[in-house]
Amino acid sequence: MPTPSSELPLTEQVLHAVDDRGIATITLNRPDVKNAISPDQRDRVIALLGEASADLGIRGVVVTHTGDAFCTGADLRASRPPAPRPDDAPKRGVGEVAKMIRDGAQQLVAAVLDCEKPVIAAVGGTAAGIGAHVALACDLVVATESSRFIEVFVRRGLVPDGGGAYLLPRMVGVRRAKELLFFGDDLSAAEAAELGLVNKVVADDALDAAVAEWTDRLATAPTRSLALTKWLVNTSLDSDRATAFQNEAVAQELNMSTVDANEGVAAFVERRSPTYRGW
Repeated sequence: MPTPSSELPLTEQVLHAVDDRGIATITLNRPDVKNAISPDQRDRVIALLGEASADLGIRGVVVTHTGDAFCTGADLRASRPPAPRPDDAPKRGVGEVAKMIRDGAQQLVAAVLDCEKPVIAAVGGTAAGIGAHVALACDLVVATESSRFIEVFVRRGLVPDGGGAYLLPRMVGVRRAKELLFFGDDLSAAEAAELGLVNKVVADDALDAAVAEWTDRLATAPTRSLALTKWLVNTSLDSDRATAFQNEAVAQELNMSTVDANEGVAAFVERRSPTYRGW
């Protein structure tokens, strides 16, 4: 019998590779459980996204999967030993669930949003619960025609976590967000694209090629400019105009000190193609 994925080393449950273009690929590799994500996997993904932010050699990140599901949510069967507690303490203390959500699902989605490199979700199958929110938090989403996005929480009698009630209204509006969250219906890739949740829908056998097309472009792009652009767009959703304009001015000030900004201007003046280094 094959070894259950939960018994594999963590480095095999979440694969990581950086190619010669500087594109980091993070692959969820527990297809036997439809890539339901365990606490250990989650923490490894968070760490890898942090490393990508700090590494000047990384030009972009792809989050993808093995098997026929991107991620079907949190692996509720995977748990960590409980923290020590007095013998007469309750099984669950007040605030413990909130802390678990803050340190878990919310931190995972925040790691995607805060990564200073462009993050592409390559979705070839079901993205449900926290899996859907990880995909939606990515900067770009490429999905296959057979993919589905599911706000599965209501089906389990739960409220959405991992930033779902934050992300969806900003992407599709309040009424459509409530429809998705209230009913938990399967959303096809085509429907998700129509709502603006997915950038590109491709045939099931064309996912890798579609992602490669975009990563090729990211690998030669002005990476720090993209990081600041990502920051501006993400913060604009929670800013008034004065703050957004101030952030824009600061971002431009910071960016003009980069090698790539100076290269871009010089290339324009000299009428040649720029060569961006990523810093």
